[in-house]
Amino acid sequence: MGWSQHLFRSLRRVLSKEVKQHVGTDQFGNKYYYIPEYKNWRGQTIREKRIVEAVQKKEEDYGIGDIPTEWEAWIRKTRKIPPTMEEILKNEKYRDEMKMKSQDFYEEKLLSKGEFLAPPVQTQIKGHASAPYFGKEEPSTDPTSTGKTFQPGSWMPQDGKSQNK
Repeated sequence: MGWSQHLFRSLRRVLSKEVKQHVGTDQFGNKYYYIPEYKNWRGQTIREKRIVEAVQKKEEDYGIGDIPTEWEAWIRKTRKIPPTMEEILKNEKYRDEMKMKSQDFYEEKLLSKGEFLAPPVQTQIKGHASAPYFGKEEPSTDPTSTGKTFQPGSWMPQDGKSQNK
């Protein structure tokens, strides 16, 4: 961000009575802010905002898990109070334990008894339900084009009646 853009944002924040309160920082270094509801210079009520200032400024540098689940819930307003570092670490430890337990269960119980999961059943589907030949023999693959032998006006309906009468 250039110095002029930073100056413009600061000036706008001062004029709009927008007060950014630092709420917390996560283990990755992302900073979280809260802006309470306020009235702007026109008298309009601006609702509260919850903002994250990312360590990695580019959006393409972010992936799943770069913002902790607890902080994401706070940003999306599904929880009222911001999480503490102790709560985040406790939940992370719990998730790791559950991963280990599920992996141990699979390895010890299923593999030690010689029980394996059955492979998925393979079915062959011929045709499509909306096709006129569904469940019947496939139509021939030989081309049936009449492009070279077609002559305009030569086609007649099957019952022998002409459409032009």
